Amino acid sequence: MLQRSPTMPSGKATFFHDRKGYGFLETTDADDDPFSHLEDIDGPEPQQGEEFAFEIEEGPRGLRAKQLDRIETGGGGGT
Repeated sequence: MLQRSPTMPSGKATFFHDRKGYGFLETTDADDDPFSHLEDIDGPEPQQGEEFAFEIEEGPRGLRAKQLDRIETGGGGGT
């Protein structure tokens, strides 16, 4: 996990299809919600509302979030 970088776009997972391995992120850094793929996320599949920092690139079907990193939200839940 990382602290949010002021230069990196961020957003929340709004939808993720676990069988197909893709989903979408809601962000204020782009006009359209970028598509994301499980291969670009380090760790388990995202949960709805989970926050990420990422890079955005223009793909053949629209925006794609790449290199997703989970953002610490300060929940402090320990194991």
